[in-house]
Amino acid sequence: MGAVLRIVACGSVDDGKSTLIGRLLADTDSVPLDHLEQARHLRRGGSVVPAGEIDYSLITDGLAAEHEQGITIDVAYRYSDLPGGRRLVIADAPGHDQYGANMAVAASTADLAVLLVDAELGVRPGTYRHLAVCVTMGVRSVVVAVNKLDAVGYDQAVFDRLAEQVRTVARDLGAEEVHVVPVSAVGGDNVAFASPNMPWHDGPTLLDVLVRWRPGARRRSVETRLPVQYVIRGDRFRGPAGTVVGAALSRGDEVSVAGSGVVTTIRRVVGPDGDLDRAEPGTPVTVELADDVDVRRGDLLTGRQAPPPSTELLATVVWTGARPFDSGGDYLMLAGPRVVSATVTGPHGLLDVRNGRTTSAETLSVNDIGTVTVTTASPVFVDSYADSRDTGCFLLVDRLTKDTVAAGMVVAPQHPGDVVPQDYAVDRASRERLKGQRAKVLWLTGLSGAGKSTIADAVERRLRALGVHTYVLDGDNVRGGLNADLGFAPGDRAENVRRVAEVARLMLDAGLVVVVALVSPFRADRAAARALFAPEDFVEVWVDTPLAECVRRDPKGLYAKANAGVLATMTGIGQDYEPPTAAEVVLDGTASTAASVARLTAIVTDRG
Repeated sequence: MGAVLRIVACGSVDDGKSTLIGRLLADTDSVPLDHLEQARHLRRGGSVVPAGEIDYSLITDGLAAEHEQGITIDVAYRYSDLPGGRRLVIADAPGHDQYGANMAVAASTADLAVLLVDAELGVRPGTYRHLAVCVTMGVRSVVVAVNKLDAVGYDQAVFDRLAEQVRTVARDLGAEEVHVVPVSAVGGDNVAFASPNMPWHDGPTLLDVLVRWRPGARRRSVETRLPVQYVIRGDRFRGPAGTVVGAALSRGDEVSVAGSGVVTTIRRVVGPDGDLDRAEPGTPVTVELADDVDVRRGDLLTGRQAPPPSTELLATVVWTGARPFDSGGDYLMLAGPRVVSATVTGPHGLLDVRNGRTTSAETLSVNDIGTVTVTTASPVFVDSYADSRDTGCFLLVDRLTKDTVAAGMVVAPQHPGDVVPQDYAVDRASRERLKGQRAKVLWLTGLSGAGKSTIADAVERRLRALGVHTYVLDGDNVRGGLNADLGFAPGDRAENVRRVAEVARLMLDAGLVVVVALVSPFRADRAAARALFAPEDFVEVWVDTPLAECVRRDPKGLYAKANAGVLATMTGIGQDYEPPTAAEVVLDGTASTAASVARLTAIVTDRG
């Protein structure tokens, strides 16, 4: 039995979620006395709770807007200790349609769902939807609280009818365990204590169900996973940090960096309170590796059986975007700490939340649940959601608005099993020795007209004079051939950056110093390019030139076209440019080219 039970309370607006959870907390002595007194005297607009009595809904509603509107907007988390010693974490999820993303997040970590049904209003469309979201997010045990039975005179016939209806729906949607309890949250009937108003109910109270609940047959457990959130560096220490998921992580364990094939040993595990011999799942840790292994943010440390790389995923998504899903649209995929560009196609099916059946559909609207295919610009390392809720989920973010438009669960990652890299005797090191140089990539980013190509040309001429073998990958030149099929929409720009980065990686392997001159306006795309290289091989160079100066120069006449309304995708005018936040080199684009050349030459020749 786990030491913590996580539940999500859900239901339609005004079904009484906040009141029920507030009553449960109060009846288990989990609310400070000053909070109870505040709930006794404070009233929101439209409240019908008599003066001097406790308004239990105020205990969980934390936002000012919630008090004013009488609805739950954010997810309010509250904590309690159950009889028997288990810790209870309660997520009060919003019921309104526009906060579907909050609802999905609350359900994603829950063991058990408490679904409310208003005895007067009955099973509503929101009831179906919330139940479907819970089951889709992996919550297969449900407690249905038929609330407000006081409003129907504690009528058993009303309860029996609603209980059968909701049991049928839950079974159709795939719930494995369903308990139904008649309650009145306002009066406390059957919340923590048996109600004398319902002598016909000889079953458990809500609290009894929570205390007695035990997890059933568990999903297949994956081995240790440590998604790397960041890397901590000190004078004598460098260690990846993240939260352990899957199985426990112990000092002395062998781990591999997913995708690299490198295997090493955990020398040290540091938790919040110091060194650990063993870190259980859910523990935030920093680990020290026995070998000098290249690990960076977004990597995945695993047991020896790492998930294979995937660039195509079949996934179920809960669509939360205000705009309908557009098949073939370009998004950012956030899988743990990793961010990659992705194209989403489908839907291949739409879940009918009223009966659990899958139907055909041409699009997905807000709160729809459907199956899609996600194709990523670079490989990701994921498990199926059925095996791991931690490494089998992701978010989709609109590239332009930065809004989260979907929560996704991996049904089946597709692995390119028939692609086997070939090893050759002549490697990068031998090519570097032949040329007498150290290969490196200088990635120049900045607005059009910032001076990237001018600097790249001058740097290459200077390095050639020093006997260094180089190549320049210029944005316009590449678009004339390799990337001639790409436009300037965000998705095309992401693919442009990806292809250039892959070519630069091949040239690096050839032992060359590669100078890339590419607008590459989006941070996520540049981060994906950086992820292809070891830290010492990649230098991001921001040519920082004010937009006004670039417009004044306008060497290609592009700004003039943009201002005339002819070029809608011009970076800086029609599309944003996201400046680097941690570039290794920042060049003043208004300064002399000679100064910029000197700085970059020094880096290549190890004098800077």
